[in-house]
Amino acid sequence: MTASEQVLDSPEGWVAEHIRRYVETDGAEGHEWRPGVHTLLLTTRGRRSGKLRRTALIYGRDGDDLLVVGSQGGAPQHPAWYLNLLAEPEVQVQVGAEKFTARARTAGPEEKPRMWRTMTAIWPAYEGYQARTDRDIPVVVLERI
Repeated sequence: MTASEQVLDSPEGWVAEHIRRYVETDGAEGHEWRPGVHTLLLTTRGRRSGKLRRTALIYGRDGDDLLVVGSQGGAPQHPAWYLNLLAEPEVQVQVGAEKFTARARTAGPEEKPRMWRTMTAIWPAYEGYQARTDRDIPVVVLERI
C-alpha cells in the first residue's frame, strides 16, 4: 500500500460519513462512536479490484492486538473487507490519530471464545447477529507489524 494510492471508502452512506469525519479530525470525531464503543479504520486491498478499501469497525483489545468482528449484521455472507484480508492479510489501521500496518488473521478455535466474549461485552448485538446466521462469524486479530 502506497501513500499515493486512492482509498475508496465504504459505499454505505453513514459509514462513509463516519470515515470522512474520522479522517478529517484524525480520530477526534469518530474514534468514540458511542459511549464506551470505539472504532478504528481498516484499509484492505480489494481481492478482485486491487483497489484500497476502507471501512470503520468497532474494535476491542487483546493484549497488544486489536480485535474486530466480521458480523455484517448477521448477513449470510462474510463482509467484503473480511474476504479481502483473507486474500491479502497485510492491512492499514487507524486508531484515533495513530496509523500503522498490521497483519490480520482469523482467531483460532482455542482463542476465539475468549475474544468473542471481549467483543460481545463491547457490542452485545453481536450475539443476535450470530443467532440469525448459519455462518460462524469470525473474530479477526490485527497484529501490528
